[in-house]
Amino acid sequence: MKMRSFFSITLLLLAFLVAAAGAKKSKPPVKPVGLIPDYYKVTGTCKQAEKLVKQVVQEKVRNDSTLGAKLLRVHYHDCFVKGCDASILLNTVGTNQSEKDARPNLSLGGFEVIDEIKTRIEKVCTQRVSCADILALAARDAVSFPFKKPLWDVLTGRKDGRVSLISNVNGNLPSPFSDFATLQTIFSNKGLDINDLVALSGAHTIGVSHCGAFSRRLYNFTGKGDADPSLDPAYAEFLKKQCPNPASPATVVGMDPNSTLSFDTHYFTAVKKHQGLFQSDAALLTNATSADIVRRFQSRDSFFKQFAKSMLKMGAIDVLLGDAGEIRKDCRFVN
Repeated sequence: MKMRSFFSITLLLLAFLVAAAGAKKSKPPVKPVGLIPDYYKVTGTCKQAEKLVKQVVQEKVRNDSTLGAKLLRVHYHDCFVKGCDASILLNTVGTNQSEKDARPNLSLGGFEVIDEIKTRIEKVCTQRVSCADILALAARDAVSFPFKKPLWDVLTGRKDGRVSLISNVNGNLPSPFSDFATLQTIFSNKGLDINDLVALSGAHTIGVSHCGAFSRRLYNFTGKGDADPSLDPAYAEFLKKQCPNPASPATVVGMDPNSTLSFDTHYFTAVKKHQGLFQSDAALLTNATSADIVRRFQSRDSFFKQFAKSMLKMGAIDVLLGDAGEIRKDCRFVN
């Protein structure tokens, strides 16, 4: 009797364990909602994705110290138009011109680096890593390279957009001619506040500009052949030597005087001295709050902390998640 009872209990226990195991197997996988850290590791879709991005970027930036500025600008131009969906990477197909063909984007560079990263990742993780995530990671890694540590966090899990139209650029992308009210409106429309506006303007601490983006400040500011009176006279004379009127379209000038390749706080010191290259830089001093933030961001700790926060916010603008969008096989074309 005891033996029969023992076998009955044993069979019941085995049946419970089998049922439990079956229930565990049938449980659907957890799908992350929103952008998260290490998306490709967490989901197991491509555990080496971020490592591969970093490898390619480091290889390239060793031979091209301007790459950080280039990729940061591409990422910025992408996020402000239709959100961070890699629409800036799409080529024109047929008669519908893409964002790349808009005037502010004609001088962008670094696309071939994104292509190489995508090619390398596709060899090991076919159609699992989005171009939007690659761009966000590559921009961070290129700027961070001299510091040997990441300057800001990049959350991942974006999908790629399927639409890129030249008509979407106008009104969404801040221009070097913008006044403060225009800048504030554009940033506010993207969910960014005045701290983000000033911090992200600090990206001008690296990179160069063509003369056409600021020559009006030197030669015809009010249409009377005059210079912008808010521009430091000595700096204006320096710029005139670099960009005679009319300037060669090929001529470029560092956006941050004497500190074109270094990601630092020198930009804010220059702006305070009225040596901001663009009208949009000078505009930061026309608002009392932003002018105070410019002063505060001359501190490395203050600027770097806020820049990291602002990049995190910018990188989340109107992202496509889950079933929205796609993961492109080639970053230049929709699937």
